[in-house]
Amino acid sequence: MVAENILTPADFILPLFVCEGRGKINAIESMPGVYRYSVDQLAPIVEEASSLGISAYAIFPQVDSADKTPDARESYNPDNLICRSIRAIRASHPEVGVICDAALDPFNSDGHDGLLVDGHVINDETVEILCRQSVVQAEAGCHVIAPSDMMDGRVGAIRRELDAAGFEGVRIMSYAAKYASAFYGPFRDAIGSSGALKGDKNSYQMDPANSDEALRETGQDIEEGADMVMVKPGLPYIDIVTRVKQTYGVPTFAYQVSGEYAMLKAAANNGWLDNDKVVLESLMAFKRAGADGILTYLAIEACRLLEARG
Repeated sequence: MVAENILTPADFILPLFVCEGRGKINAIESMPGVYRYSVDQLAPIVEEASSLGISAYAIFPQVDSADKTPDARESYNPDNLICRSIRAIRASHPEVGVICDAALDPFNSDGHDGLLVDGHVINDETVEILCRQSVVQAEAGCHVIAPSDMMDGRVGAIRRELDAAGFEGVRIMSYAAKYASAFYGPFRDAIGSSGALKGDKNSYQMDPANSDEALRETGQDIEEGADMVMVKPGLPYIDIVTRVKQTYGVPTFAYQVSGEYAMLKAAANNGWLDNDKVVLESLMAFKRAGADGILTYLAIEACRLLEARG
């Protein structure tokens, strides 16, 4: 009766890793309990999660190396892995929401979120491709485009292209404050970009020392048309979640990233932490900080724990 915050399944967005092939459910070694699914295996996992009350899903692809090129052209192929995954989920579960990143790192042979020329990520040419990628995802049935690339001006450009293509109703969830973090390692393993990455992403992702910059970046994305904003990573930047929510009051989401998940699971699997308690405690921190929703690999597990509590 006196609790200021509560967790419910409606708070969670479940990330799903997808891969080529059929009948595949492949474990991700650096993320115990998380799997890559071939497109034909998506319906059962969405059914399981939906039955627990999870209504939104974010798709992340592991693209075959043969489809990775310096120009990331597979990113805007209307029949690429992401688009086929969208169509499969919409066909089996039309009632759920589908969220897709606009970023080139899964498709880029250099492992970067943008096009790499002479050792530098080029902004404007990258934005053009992100727009094409966003439109084909919308055509496939995506409800929310989530630009995670941190290029300048990409939210406004994507909004204009979506509107011009007749997708005024497709929302934009901007990764407005995405930091150059060391907590992304297991995710890069999962999508197969870690080995390809040339250099680092410090030139376009945010400096972990900065917080005022996060507010400036967020304000710019809102002005360009973002419907909601994301802070990534989550717990190491939970102060940013609070500042963004208090400053702008827009729907604000946090991503409990792969490194956070891996740390909790490693400690729990070694008996150093009580798994069930730290799962819910870590997620409650986001609600207390002001997050309206949480992307988390713990979504299904958390729902089961909440259900068991009654």
